[in-house]
Amino acid sequence: MGTVQALVCRRCNEESPPTKLISCPKCFAPVDVTYDYDSIQLSHDSFDSRPRTLWRYRELLPVQDQRNIVDLNAGFTPLHRCKNLEKLLGLKEIYVKNDGLNPTNSFKDRPASVAISKAVEFDLKTVGAVSTGNLAAAVAAHAAKANIPCYIFIPQGIEPSKIAQIQAYGPHVLSIRGTYDDANRLAYLASESYGWAIANITMRPYYVEGSKTLSFEVCEQLGWQPPDHMIVPIGSGALMRAIWKGLNETEQIGLIRNRETSIHGAQASGCAPVATAFESGQAIRPVAKPDTIAKSLAIGDPGDGNYAIDVAKTTGGKIGGISDPDIQKAIRLLASKEGIFTEPAGAVTIAQLKNLVDAGQILPDESVVCYVTGNGLKAVDAVSPSPELWQTLDPTLQALTAAIG
Repeated sequence: MGTVQALVCRRCNEESPPTKLISCPKCFAPVDVTYDYDSIQLSHDSFDSRPRTLWRYRELLPVQDQRNIVDLNAGFTPLHRCKNLEKLLGLKEIYVKNDGLNPTNSFKDRPASVAISKAVEFDLKTVGAVSTGNLAAAVAAHAAKANIPCYIFIPQGIEPSKIAQIQAYGPHVLSIRGTYDDANRLAYLASESYGWAIANITMRPYYVEGSKTLSFEVCEQLGWQPPDHMIVPIGSGALMRAIWKGLNETEQIGLIRNRETSIHGAQASGCAPVATAFESGQAIRPVAKPDTIAKSLAIGDPGDGNYAIDVAKTTGGKIGGISDPDIQKAIRLLASKEGIFTEPAGAVTIAQLKNLVDAGQILPDESVVCYVTGNGLKAVDAVSPSPELWQTLDPTLQALTAAIG
């Protein structure tokens, strides 16, 4: 381990030491972790005996000493071939990366593992997160594993099932009267006032590195042949950019070649500042009051929204908004055709897949990976049971015969 080289500004390219730094000290833009890529000598065979977790890619993760790793075995989740969807949509290859099978049932275990590990490495005594649910659970779980005090900031109105999961890990839960953005501002003030390591604020340059392992895994699981298209849900926009960064690094160290993957994004229409800006060609306008069943994506002022748009434009991708009814249809479609139950945040990728196929932007002979980022049990209210979809009958064979016709 120990290949981290510097933090580099996305705007002015100023280099800073890899310390506890939120943004560029020169222009205040976000900073990214870079590595000593020339020193990284990896081949396809390098991973044969490594653990099937995100830490199998340790040379490209920012923890210097492996003794500081806080690991709940997140990562290396299944990549499902979706043959029923292929037949339905007329495509050659469709895959779903099912990150709902991580330890706390969402992809957020990846950045949480890296952020808490880096907090341990920096000898920070208190951690936390601001979250609409999934990150809160992931950070609380990893903090429990590390035996570190944890403060969780959530906006009012998130799913009760998510709150129950968060509370089970034993953090201090702070429900903020307001939106995610209101909670985010308070969490930032707490990080400044008390020195807390807020995973997606104070630790953000390191935190986002965990998400890029979704690119590494997909490439490895496809025999180091990246797909023609990837479809990513957008909340803050950080995941889309992380996946793009992961593809670039995989190519830079020689594990893949001649990459031409288009990266597409999908938002819920009830909170779609990035999709609206992409489609209109205008600046991102924050959404003051998000209104969608996809609460995991309900970030009205997306910090990495412009960078997500840049990724789409650079790779030939598209970003679109998905209505709540179409999200519900996509949840049921993926479950009924492939046996995968996703929360609304993952369903937007399935709905966007259909839209892109219908628009001729994904061709029949192309391959697609849809990122399903959370388990459907986290948001069961999104597809509440419908009495018209089942039959009630007496416990007799005669009644059963009549019911099945």
